[in-house]
Amino acid sequence: MKLIYSILLTCLVSFASVAEEVNQELKQLAQDYFQVMVASQAPSATNKELEAYLALLTDDVGHQHLPYEVDDRRLPDGKESMRKGMMYYLGAHTEYQAKLLNTFIFNDSAIAIRYQHSAKGIHPDNNQAIAYTSVIMEVLEVEEGKVARIRKYHE
Repeated sequence: MKLIYSILLTCLVSFASVAEEVNQELKQLAQDYFQVMVASQAPSATNKELEAYLALLTDDVGHQHLPYEVDDRRLPDGKESMRKGMMYYLGAHTEYQAKLLNTFIFNDSAIAIRYQHSAKGIHPDNNQAIAYTSVIMEVLEVEEGKVARIRKYHE
């Protein structure tokens, strides 16, 4: 009987340590994602910062940003579409700052980050001044250590 209890206890400790390791990896991915995302929005951002952000994504990443982008399907050119969109807005901000408010980890497949950000700049479509402050929740679905789907929600 003692042998059975010992085996069960060993299994539980093993599972707990594996779960904690995965949890730490996801926490680190959340931190890395937030840092490179903020850097990609900075007034001084270049292609280097965009590529650092894109490196965290799968090639077929899906992206939804309601109400602007409603389709979250994963397509083979998902990363390339994001690159194209981000390049269009590169340098539009004259000021940008963000503060991470919360990080949530969901089992081994999802992260949610909640942050407040504010920006000023010139919109590239109409050359009008923009200024905003908002709280965003990004839910990131993770596969094999990379972000496979991004869903953005405004508070």
